Amino acid sequence: MLDKIIQFSIKNKFIILLLTLVLIAWGSYSLKNLPLDALPDVTNNQVQIITTAPTLASQEVEQLITYPLEQAVKTIPKVIELRSISRFGLSVVTVVFKDDVDIYWAREQIFQRLKQAEENIPKYAGSPELAPITTGLGEIYQYDVYAKKGYEDKYDAVQLRTIQDWIIIPQLQGIEGIAEVSTWGGKLKQYEISVNPNTLNSLGVTITEIFDALEKNNQNTGGAYIEKDQYAYFIRGVGMATGIRDLENVVVKNRNGSPVLVRDVATVNEGISLRYGAATKDGKGEIVCGLALMLKGENSSAVVNRINEKMIQINKTLPEGVVAEAFIDRGKLVNSAIGTVTKNLLEGALIVIFVLILFLGNLRAGLIVASVIPLAMLFAVILMNYFGVSGNLMSLGAIDFGIIVDGAVIIVEATMHHLYKKKNNGQLEISNGQLAIGNEGKLPIASERTLPIASEADLLIVNSKYSQEQMDSEVYKSASKIRNSAAFGEIIILIVYLPILALVGTEGKMFKPMAMTVGFAVIGAFILSLTYVPMMSAMFLSKNTEHKPNFSDKMMAWFEKIYTPFLDKALQFKKAVLAIALGLFVLAIVIFQNMGGEFIPTIEEGDLAINATIMTGSSLSQMVKTTTEYEKILKAKFPEIKTIVTKIGSGEIPTDPMPIESGDLIIVLKDKSEWTSADNWEDLANLMKSAMEAIPGATIEISQPIQMRFNELMTGSRSDIAIKIFGDDLEVLDTKATELISKINNIEGIGDLKADKVTGLPQITVKYDYSKIALYGLNISDINQIIRSSFAGETAGKIYEESKRFDIVVRMDAANRTDITDVSNLFIPLPNGQQVPLSQVATIDYEQGPVQVSREDGKRRITIGLNVRGRDIKSVVEEIQQKLDTDFKLPAGYYVTYGGQFENLIEATKRLSVALPIALGLILVLLFFTFNSFKQAGLIFTAIPLSAIGGVFALWLRGMPFSISAGIGFIALFGIAVLNGIVLISYFNQLKAEGITDPLQRVLIGTKTRLRPVLMTAAVASLGFLPMALSTSGGAEVQKPLATVVIGGLFSATLLTLIVLPILYLLFEKFSNKQFETNN
Repeated sequence: MLDKIIQFSIKNKFIILLLTLVLIAWGSYSLKNLPLDALPDVTNNQVQIITTAPTLASQEVEQLITYPLEQAVKTIPKVIELRSISRFGLSVVTVVFKDDVDIYWAREQIFQRLKQAEENIPKYAGSPELAPITTGLGEIYQYDVYAKKGYEDKYDAVQLRTIQDWIIIPQLQGIEGIAEVSTWGGKLKQYEISVNPNTLNSLGVTITEIFDALEKNNQNTGGAYIEKDQYAYFIRGVGMATGIRDLENVVVKNRNGSPVLVRDVATVNEGISLRYGAATKDGKGEIVCGLALMLKGENSSAVVNRINEKMIQINKTLPEGVVAEAFIDRGKLVNSAIGTVTKNLLEGALIVIFVLILFLGNLRAGLIVASVIPLAMLFAVILMNYFGVSGNLMSLGAIDFGIIVDGAVIIVEATMHHLYKKKNNGQLEISNGQLAIGNEGKLPIASERTLPIASEADLLIVNSKYSQEQMDSEVYKSASKIRNSAAFGEIIILIVYLPILALVGTEGKMFKPMAMTVGFAVIGAFILSLTYVPMMSAMFLSKNTEHKPNFSDKMMAWFEKIYTPFLDKALQFKKAVLAIALGLFVLAIVIFQNMGGEFIPTIEEGDLAINATIMTGSSLSQMVKTTTEYEKILKAKFPEIKTIVTKIGSGEIPTDPMPIESGDLIIVLKDKSEWTSADNWEDLANLMKSAMEAIPGATIEISQPIQMRFNELMTGSRSDIAIKIFGDDLEVLDTKATELISKINNIEGIGDLKADKVTGLPQITVKYDYSKIALYGLNISDINQIIRSSFAGETAGKIYEESKRFDIVVRMDAANRTDITDVSNLFIPLPNGQQVPLSQVATIDYEQGPVQVSREDGKRRITIGLNVRGRDIKSVVEEIQQKLDTDFKLPAGYYVTYGGQFENLIEATKRLSVALPIALGLILVLLFFTFNSFKQAGLIFTAIPLSAIGGVFALWLRGMPFSISAGIGFIALFGIAVLNGIVLISYFNQLKAEGITDPLQRVLIGTKTRLRPVLMTAAVASLGFLPMALSTSGGAEVQKPLATVVIGGLFSATLLTLIVLPILYLLFEKFSNKQFETNN
């Protein structure tokens, strides 16, 4: 079948050319529409349930909201993890599903369970809602809304927030690919009914009566219509309040025949809602900022472009002097990552082309093979689009064109060899088992790996030209003979990458796109090597059979001059050479075991995220003041900073819930070429942390925006390593967390060590006296409503200003809600019309309460988070485990687990330990079917440990720990390494079949003949990865270990294949001959 494809391609050149043009056009269109991102989205498949309950403390949130929700969703199929956070006024329950579950099905299942859960949640406790359908990569665009210079006095925080909510957000929400837009900071406008308790008491009015009066006096209605003559007149009752004056004139009650109006007992004014978050910028104070969340599965590059286009329009619609401007734009990181990939691929392609032309000694042949590179990539892009693989650092970053063009190289080389042979005397003369050598020019031959034709030897050349018909015929003969070798090379590569597709979890999402893209490109190259390459060879290779020695021949002669005596010496000291190889392998194992490990190298995003947390219970205004000071310090000391925006507490959509004493400083940095304080982000971040420590009493944690979000969404912790202590009592958990920190604090490499704040929140508690409540004839529900309305405020309707809507909120005036005495003196109406202070029916006191309650799979926990600096994660965790195992005791029912990147590393290593043997087993099976001999399959298989030596040494010399990225590099390396072994062994077998019975003769002839293809295969595969190994641009951190392993491994594999493999072959043959003689 393959023969027929080759024959058809050569005979029907126009059709193949036309199909090639179709491939170029289709591929170019697919490239234009390829989804682009910086990284694969590794967020697990999750749905968040958010409930806001501004009046409830952490204990009540856990008891009344979180627990019923957890119980309701526990029974949903395919749930693999359930965790939650309960803190003052907020419950966030995260339900993690298996990766293969459709997110819309998952949300539907949860939505159905919410109906059951709501029956167990009190009405006043809030209504659970599902978070937007977004992921860790969803925060693609962050902007701030501010007044230009000279307009600062015209627009305050309330007006800017109103502009954000009612002009900017509605327009952004209409953009395709946007899931939701959240707001941070500013002040939300309300119409506030500020009640004076003394006036209320003197007039005998209660807050409940005000509340009821406002609800009854703020509504419109309709009375259908009446017909008069030929017209229908629709009746509309307009009773909606339109502003402060209408609200002031609402009648609360009649007292002695006189109406008591709202203005008699309260002040009506424009106020602001209670705030649970804020935003500051560049040390200049508070701002309003927005956060656009991308819909899961969308093309971030396209969505960012749409947002940028829309923001230009939006800015034209804003009031004069107001600007909305981006401070974080995902496009910057995407462009940086894609720029890194493009640069590396381009440089890699140029190196491969150069090496091909250098070794082939023929420009036309080199260009034909080189043209396969862009065509195979376009083929890969078409399939990437079809299978939904986005173009990013991982999917495109690990492509080695040297591997991809392997099949094309084999066919072009074989064709050249065939064309340069004398038509009638193209076979080697063999007599008495010896090779007859002539005296004519050398041929630029290479790697027809299993081709049973003459070797690269001294042959007579006839100076003549082929006609096009003869050329077609000769190209078909050579290509059809060599097709099995070409196919075998491609199949080996495909098989090696196959187990990577079996990876799941984070590493699966990270590396599957890479394996798929390489697979697509290799399949494309394979198809092209059967169609396009023979057609182009027949059309464009020189039809002149004369060959003159060129630079390539001279270079190979130089290599032979070095290699031949080296091999002769090695053959004299076989045992010593094998002992050295074995010793190096053992040394490599020892180095590998002590190498340490990390999950995936940290990718430099170009921006920093620093989390600062001050003392528990601090006010929002204190946190705003602190972060403003931090911003001033950093802006003054570090010229690398472009801008700093701090997000404090929770946003309007609290997918990232923080307490009001905690804030994220998003530090947008200038281009790295402008840095002066440090060379890398870690050093710069540590310098910033030191500068921030000038303000005492804060916990500071350094990360990067996407990294922090990924860590939090996937593990519930923002840190690289999360040590979790599980138990029931929050006080015990807090004590044990403090003890644990003291024990591991001095371990080298630990940075940003901190525990969750779970206790120590100052509270004013109101504990009811049931006997006194019974004595006065009261009920707790009514008292609770009065407390809620007086201090938190309750909504009593809305004011509509055209399309804008603002809540009407009833609460006590600010002067009467400042102290515990205001709570004690709150008047409670009695059934007889009298009023008593709250202190008469309850005990009011200060207490310490829980800050937050974190739960995982139904069990309370506290998390100690730490980031690793200047050391690998694996060795740090191992040292922590050793210390805790010997010197850390927990009460019965309490236990410790390790999460974060370490957990990912362990899981991924387990899966790799299965995937790697499968890959090796598949290679061995394929080798057996090729050679029909376990001995020879085993012989070639020795290339794998030989290549592992170089891979391990290369990592060690560059100071890199083992990572999953390096592990994938080893899988790719093993596939490439066996190809060189096949080149030699298949040729030894061919010489044996041709009558050379002496194994030593076969080795000497075979190694000399096959030196060119062995060196070329290794050179194109390893040098193609060179730009990745040396790259320092954004995102190169993930590629470096992979490229380092392949280059180092191929270096050792090639060197040892040319020396050790011939020795092993001779020993095997000697052993086989002895067995044969014994049997006879």
